[in-house]
This record gives sequence, structure tokens and C-alpha cells, in this order.
Amino acid sequence: MEDFKIKTSIYFGEGSLERLSHIGSKNVLIITDPFMVKSGTINKITDKLVSDSVTVFSEIVPDPPIELVVKGIEELNKVNPEVIVALGGGSAIDAAKAIMDFSKNILSLKNIEFIAIPTTSGTGSEVTSFSVITDKEKGVKYPLVSEKLIPNIAILDPELVKTVPPAITADTGMDVITHGLEAYVSTKANDFTDALAEKSLMLAFKYLEKAYKDGSDMKAREKMHNASCLAGIAFNSASLGINHSIAHTLGGKFHVPHGRTNAMLLPYVIEYNANIVGYDNKDYSLAAKKYHNIAKLLGLPSNNIRMGVKNLINLIKTMEKNMKMPLNLKECGVDTHKVAESLENIAESAFTDACTPTNPRIPTKEDIMRIVEKVKE
Repeated sequence: MEDFKIKTSIYFGEGSLERLSHIGSKNVLIITDPFMVKSGTINKITDKLVSDSVTVFSEIVPDPPIELVVKGIEELNKVNPEVIVALGGGSAIDAAKAIMDFSKNILSLKNIEFIAIPTTSGTGSEVTSFSVITDKEKGVKYPLVSEKLIPNIAILDPELVKTVPPAITADTGMDVITHGLEAYVSTKANDFTDALAEKSLMLAFKYLEKAYKDGSDMKAREKMHNASCLAGIAFNSASLGINHSIAHTLGGKFHVPHGRTNAMLLPYVIEYNANIVGYDNKDYSLAAKKYHNIAKLLGLPSNNIRMGVKNLINLIKTMEKNMKMPLNLKECGVDTHKVAESLENIAESAFTDACTPTNPRIPTKEDIMRIVEKVKE
């Protein structure tokens, strides 16, 4: 028996921030990063709140470390909020999840309503049971997984993403595509997650470059915001694969943005998972057939499975080039000698990552090392 459920109430489209006025006079803690305060974005949130008791904790940094979570727990203990609002990209929402969850375990707290408001279209963190926290000393990202981490409410207002710079739009947008594809070929995929993944991919492939070229294109921004959320719901149930396993390790060790790392790896992971070695339809893996189906849905030349997979990979590479994304670690400024020296440790860490068991093809550490070699330079 399988199950599929969505815990989060989702409010989306222009003007959806109005939902914040429903909080009333409750004690609110906003968890965000310094840029949201400096840029004035925080005012778009506080202006909608009618409560006189609003505290802002704005110390979130990219790849939130364990030490920051501890600091956030101390702040939450002082404020004792009835509502937490997480405002920002994946880092802010992930940090808020960890702060809230650890606080409930450490402190005697009543139930707290958790509202997530993403300001990038990429992680889908507003609807998932995942949170990624970084151990800076070890240079490793740890994915936390618990249904208790899922927000009660997600607000997807495209007004908050229209000023996201092109490079970040590209990074986060490719994260959406990676989420959709990995959920689609996951060993835990089902009819419900497939439907969500397919729709997220149709939207992302159609609107990502439009949002990249013109950030004020509100239709493209709204569609990418929705695509990110749909992919998040899909992978929250189906999980992910080695694209994310490797990205967690490389990103944590060499400080490359998560979406950018995923984008570099994606063509090679698709190639690995598809594992096309024969010409007979009976020889093709289920993953290859599903990649082929996505190629057909996107209108790519797909007379056979081999052609469909190849053209899907080529489309991804073309999009990355069109959006001026780095195609390997060297272009990201990473010392490739250090990558070579750490190759076995990288493979070991990725092999034991929580996302690896649901990859459609069971990898060896040597397989992972070969994929990393391909994105080195």
C-alpha cells in the first residue's frame, strides 16, 4: 500500500500576500536574511500583518550552519511565538524548519503555525519535509527529513521574485528541473508524483529562460514559482536521486550554489540513469523510457527512446549555455586538484546520502567518482 498527502495550504498568484492579514494579533517571529531587511522586502510582509508583536530574526546566511540554528533556537525561546514566518530562499526556509523542529524537541513549546514565503523559485522547500543544514567544519551538507518540518501554509507571490538577478534565476530554475526529473524517475515515483513532476517540468522548460531574460515578466515569474512548488510536492513524496546526493557533497565542500551544482551534474546523471546500451526497446531501462516521455511532452524529436533521451540532454545543455551558466567546477573557480584529491571522500559521502537509495539505477562509489570526474573541468 502506498499513500500520498499534502499537508500545506498553498496560496498563489499576485496579491497572495494578503493572506498574512488573517494571522490577526498573534505573536509573530519572522526568520529571514539580512538582504530581505536591507532591500525593504521585509516591509511587504510586515505591512500585511496586523499584529503589534512582530520580531525579526534576520541572521540567515546561505547554506545555514549548525551554529546559526542554535542562535535561532535561543531567539525563538525569547520570543515564544505563536506563528513563524520564514521569508527567503531555500536557506531561510530550511533554517526556520530546523530552528522550529529542534526548539520543539529541546523546549516545552505549544504548537506553532509555520508559514513559508519563498523569494526564489527553486527549492520547493515551502512544501517539503526536507531541510539541509551545513557542518562547516566537515564541509558537508546534512539533509534532515521529517514530516514535522512541512509548513502549514505556503504563500507564492510572484511580486517577491521579480527582482531576483538573472544568475540566481538560472541556478534556482535548474534546481526546479532537477527536482522534477529526479522525482519522475525515482524508485518511489507513483501516478500522483508523476503528474506533478510532469506539470512542473512543462512549466519550467517553457518559462525559465523567459524569466531569466526578463525578470519583470510576471507570467513567467508566476509560472516558475508554481513549477518550483509542484516539483517540491512531487519529490517530497517520491524523493530524489544521486544528482542531489552528489550536489549536497560538492556544494558543501567547494561552496558552489546548490542549483548550479545540480545543473552541472544533470546531463551526466541522466546519461548514467538512462544507461542506454542497446537498440531494442526491451533493452531500455524504465528511467530511459520516462526521460523519453518527458522529451515527447516537450515536443522534442523523439522517434525512439535513444533519440528522446539524447535530445533531452542536449536541451538542458543548450539552456545552461543560453543562461551563461558554468558547465563545470573549474568554471566555478574550484581548484580541480582538490577535487581529485577528495574524490573518494566525495563518492563515499554521496553514496551514503539520504537521496541515493531512490535513484533509479543503483550506483557504486566508482560510478559516482566517474560522474564527478565529468564535471571537474
